[in-house]
Amino acid sequence: MSYPQDTKQDANSDIEKNSAYGQVDVTALALAQPDFDDPNMDKDAAIAGVLEDDSPYPEVRSAVANTDDPDVPVSTIRSWVLGVIWAIIIPGLNQFFFFRYPSVTVTGIVAQLLIFPLGRLWARFVPNVKIFGHSLNPGPFSIKEHVLSTIMATVGAYSAYATDIVAVQRVFYNQNYNFSYQWMVVMSTQLIGFSIGGIARRFLVQPPSMIWPNNLVICALFNTLHAQTYAGVGNRGGVSRERFFFYAFACSTCWYFFPGYLFQALSYFSWVCWIAPNNIVVNEMFGYVHGMGMSLITFDWAQIAYIGSPLATPWWAEANIVAGFVFFFWFLTPLLHYTNVWESKYMPISSRGSFDNTGGRYNVTKIVNPDATFNQQEYENYSPLFISTTFAISYGLSFASIAATLTHAFLYFRKQIWTQSRRAMHEQPDIHARLMARYPQVPEWWYAVIFLTMFAFGVISIEVWETKFPVQWFILALVIAFFYVIPIGMIQAITNQQVGLNVITELIIGYALPGRPVAMMMFKTWGYITMAQALQFTADFKLGHYMKVPPRAMFWAQVVATVIAGTVQLGVQAWMFTNIPDMCDPDQKDGFICPSTEVFGTASIIWGVIGPARQFSKGQVYYALTFFFLVGFVCPVITYLFSLKFPNSWLRYLNFPVIFSGTGLIPPASAVNYVPWAIVGFTFQYAIRRRHFSWWTKYNYVLSAALDSGVAIAAVLIFFMLQYPRNGTIGENTIQKWWGNTVPFNTADAAGTPLLTVADGDFFGPRTWH
Repeated sequence: MSYPQDTKQDANSDIEKNSAYGQVDVTALALAQPDFDDPNMDKDAAIAGVLEDDSPYPEVRSAVANTDDPDVPVSTIRSWVLGVIWAIIIPGLNQFFFFRYPSVTVTGIVAQLLIFPLGRLWARFVPNVKIFGHSLNPGPFSIKEHVLSTIMATVGAYSAYATDIVAVQRVFYNQNYNFSYQWMVVMSTQLIGFSIGGIARRFLVQPPSMIWPNNLVICALFNTLHAQTYAGVGNRGGVSRERFFFYAFACSTCWYFFPGYLFQALSYFSWVCWIAPNNIVVNEMFGYVHGMGMSLITFDWAQIAYIGSPLATPWWAEANIVAGFVFFFWFLTPLLHYTNVWESKYMPISSRGSFDNTGGRYNVTKIVNPDATFNQQEYENYSPLFISTTFAISYGLSFASIAATLTHAFLYFRKQIWTQSRRAMHEQPDIHARLMARYPQVPEWWYAVIFLTMFAFGVISIEVWETKFPVQWFILALVIAFFYVIPIGMIQAITNQQVGLNVITELIIGYALPGRPVAMMMFKTWGYITMAQALQFTADFKLGHYMKVPPRAMFWAQVVATVIAGTVQLGVQAWMFTNIPDMCDPDQKDGFICPSTEVFGTASIIWGVIGPARQFSKGQVYYALTFFFLVGFVCPVITYLFSLKFPNSWLRYLNFPVIFSGTGLIPPASAVNYVPWAIVGFTFQYAIRRRHFSWWTKYNYVLSAALDSGVAIAAVLIFFMLQYPRNGTIGENTIQKWWGNTVPFNTADAAGTPLLTVADGDFFGPRTWH
């Protein structure tokens, strides 16, 4: 590929100029429509792209090839075997870690990097024989085989959202339905979104203006691995990426034995609390378990990367997130907590759980009937529900993020979104669309079969088992998801931001069917995950579009891998609940405390059992949080008006959707997962990227993958070698009880000690509640 050097240098200069200020303009990356009257268009870059029959943007040209060889092997025995193997391993590992705190996520880049050497080894050592007419070794491991295997490994890599329904039913409501129910719910929620792929493809895949910027990084890595050159720096010296990955992986695996087992104080390095273990205020400010994390330090990559690797998130986004964290959790949270707003002094300042009006854990079994429906009389005899200050703030921020994302998209991207939506159906195909036209498209009836089958699975699981979820509400959840897929998909393809539907769906079902927690969880899951899975499917199709993978091979790879991954995750979950003692108990000795399940279950109580009308309506305890909707609406308007008046002001770098939603993992995440994450992110994504850009380009993402996978392997080894055997008695009187493993847990922070306690027989909060 060749293009004028001055154009390339100007483009790189613009990128570096923006990066120096901590922000890359993802909008500019996404507006790849060659409209020379568009004032946002880089006309020189567009002309270069047109002359070369390529993308008008140099970022796309540098990451995506404008050529294709249709004879390159794609859907081979090798690609499917590797894809299926990793579609079992990675979802299984991630499901295992999903219930553990601190957790670690084996990301897609790990699969992308590990499949590559395995494919090369296969090409070198496996004999070239035919099985059922297909060659077992069709030659060198091709880039298209690599793409197909990686997509199979990643499409269902993360814990299926519906597995939390199963876990919450078991832990909170004593409902343990059989595997058929679990499998049909998971399959339906994971796959029904794929059924609208045919519609989404026309709007979100084929048009060149639908860029999906995240895919550019993945394409660049694929091309880098198979070309053995490094984007942006040529053949930079130093060890190869493969060797660097192995060194970093080995070090990460060995090191994690210290914070993960031998010296756990390195993980919860709240050193200030060790000095004053019984001082509640000190522990609330400096603690890592129930505190604000002002101790700043951890030596545990699992803690640092719990919310996502800081090496994979751009610094401008990290800066917005940490700004939101500092204001809302280091300023606003203590202000509300110590003034006893929401009776918060009777609870830890930060907690994943819910509390009654005596300060004890909220016992949901007291207010539900045997069929898991709400019992109004028992609720009035028991207690309203209270949550910690950070939990309350997190709900407020989720309200704000909904309004802010829509407002921000309208103010900053309304012209682009309107233009793209009008052009999407009749936009001239670019070189990539023309190259893909030679491959047969997925027939519409394939999508119809997927929809009808998964819809039937949903209806059967709703009707055969006791869910209290009317089918008409199931249909409404799908209508909401289908309605939002195209507009939200366009926003994501252009702005790289996805508007989540989880809170909206919780509000709708919470007011419509109060007192039915299982129905609430199902409505939320089908309403939210159907859209999210549809966009995951579409993003992968765009990746295949860029890499020239035939659509039919992509379709079957995604569907089959999703079925395998969901089945594996349910199997792993069932094994864990059967074989790990005290599973999901807050004091589980090996860390399997199920933090996300606890948050999901608490949400089911708030929105499903008690209902939002008794929590957020006027006159209720948390009514003030609804004003965050207004905050979310107003904040982007203010920054937009200031940016018009002062276009060079630092305010142009504020992104309120990121600020409000960036801390959305609190809880179950805590300050220990955000503060060190921001420090590491600044070091690599700002300082090293600016001063040692060639090193950063070659090794940064490889280092992130190596650290993630090293921690994952070490955690599995620790559990099955040292914690699971002999009922966990290995090192019981030595390693487990020495100072380095006890000091972080013998503090007021670890115990969650509140500032105030109620007298025997008394309670806090309102005297009556309905």
